[in-house]
Amino acid sequence: MKYIRKLMMLIIITLIVLITLKNNASFKTKFYKYVYQDNIKFATINNWYTNKFGTPLPFSEFLISQETIPVFEEKLKYTSSSRYYDGVCLEVDYQYLVPSFDNGIVIFIGEKENYGKTVIVQQENGVDVWYSNLEEINVKLYDYIKKGSLIGMANQKLYLVFAQNGDIIDYKKYI
Repeated sequence: MKYIRKLMMLIIITLIVLITLKNNASFKTKFYKYVYQDNIKFATINNWYTNKFGTPLPFSEFLISQETIPVFEEKLKYTSSSRYYDGVCLEVDYQYLVPSFDNGIVIFIGEKENYGKTVIVQQENGVDVWYSNLEEINVKLYDYIKKGSLIGMANQKLYLVFAQNGDIIDYKKYI
């Protein structure tokens, strides 16, 4: 019965949005701008939905891959930090396992100029975190990860960038 209620809510919300898009040009313009031009906060939307209605998938606990299970409880360990372009460079141990700072969705995996192999996680709090200079990556694009999940492995240097709404924010608040 609970799953039928969730499905009905999803159908109702979808129909309301579709009808409003068809009948209201102003809403349609704002909607398309938000969806196609701005950075949609999928992690924030997912967090809101989960708090209001529970998990969208009935058996999601069985679908979480091993890489997304939290493995770290301690804070990030590093020996020194220094400014690096838009973020910070942390001196870490050889083959350092990099944990995620918070729950979120992986929105980018690839190479970034001056940063190397990079994973960007859009956290539920609206902050995008770049984990860069990774040797190995243990997540996949669009994975939902939990705080403490293994992002990947870095060798001696880990670059981090924190951004919100397209603006770089101070890393000191997060590490």
